[in-house]
Amino acid sequence: MLGLKRGGVALAPHEEAWNAEAARTVELLRKLLGASAAGAEHVGSTAVHGIEAKPIIDIAVAARSLEEIKSKAALLGRYGFIFRGEDVPGQLLFIIEDDARGVVTHHIHMVEAGGAAWRDYIGLCDYLNAFQREAARYGALKMELARRFPADRKSYTAGKAALIAELLAEAREWRRGSAAQ
Repeated sequence: MLGLKRGGVALAPHEEAWNAEAARTVELLRKLLGASAAGAEHVGSTAVHGIEAKPIIDIAVAARSLEEIKSKAALLGRYGFIFRGEDVPGQLLFIIEDDARGVVTHHIHMVEAGGAAWRDYIGLCDYLNAFQREAARYGALKMELARRFPADRKSYTAGKAALIAELLAEAREWRRGSAAQ
């Protein structure tokens, strides 16, 4: 089942259907954004095999210009992408909601093409898929935090910050080592 009430935390076992839904969403975004986007990828925990995740699909879009993306907000809105503004400095957030169930099903993170945020979204996902032990470590922390903070997404997210920073540093080093070979 895809979707989660805003602010809540619940994890679900990985579903292959998430990958299919992400691919469908990426294809639609590429069609709508055209040359405004240099790339779009399924990221986040729903893209990591073997760990539980909040059932919200995360997509990172490498925008050639965030201002150009803002100018396409109305077009994206006609296809169900709701503009939420700059949720993180230098990133624009769009969401998809299932109004009938009152849940958010997708987070679309628009970031600068070639920037650190784009590299980190892709790099962390690739790293966790390549190293199951690290993915399991991350998954175990997520499960503990979800039990502690089922109705407090801010505390859940804050609780993951230190491990994410550590894993990002490892992913960057791994990526540098892979590029040097």
